[in-house]
Amino acid sequence: MDNEWESRFRERMEAQGYTMKSLSLAAGLNESFVRDMLQRGRRPSVEKFSKLVAILGTTVADIMGEGAPTEGGWFVPLMGFVGAGAEVEPDFEQVPVEGLEQIPVPFHLPGDMIAFQVRGDSMLPQFRDGAVLIVYRDQRRALESFYGEEAAVRTSDGRRFIKTILRGSQPGRVNLMSWNAQPIENAHLAWVGEIFTVFPAKSLHRVARQGGIQGNLRLKSA
Repeated sequence: MDNEWESRFRERMEAQGYTMKSLSLAAGLNESFVRDMLQRGRRPSVEKFSKLVAILGTTVADIMGEGAPTEGGWFVPLMGFVGAGAEVEPDFEQVPVEGLEQIPVPFHLPGDMIAFQVRGDSMLPQFRDGAVLIVYRDQRRALESFYGEEAAVRTSDGRRFIKTILRGSQPGRVNLMSWNAQPIENAHLAWVGEIFTVFPAKSLHRVARQGGIQGNLRLKSA
């Protein structure tokens, strides 16, 4: 089940004597951070999640569950770019199922995931240019459940964005909001990619792939 990691996290938190508020503060985060993560489905960055599990005396891999990675780790296909201010034109359907590149992830993922790289700065400070979003490949929830949340989206004309989704003024339509750009009003969405986690650009570097022009985005070592 996709929420098994949440159960493990709660059990570990309670065993260590933390409340959601006290754990958030111990990690130097907003006091509602853990509550938003567990009760509102907000997905943390790897950096912040790692802080939390370290305080609990465990590891990201243990919380996320068992599973054998492929050689070198678990891999997520990079399916292209998602616009944060910059407009990304349609190309998703032309991308091979294995993706343009493969992104190694250092922990087990609880579902079928794909990745997009952020292009633009309209969603600063939360999503910076070059950051990589790990999202669920298939939309798992009704559109209405995403109101007020940030998500990767694809409009009916094929453009991709990272935006905050709000209810539109027309039935079945939404307003796509950014921190630093004009809203896109009454857009029709073909797909919503629920964000699982985010890798900042500085944590990744490109490694050339032997025998081809493409490369791999790999996590930098400490």
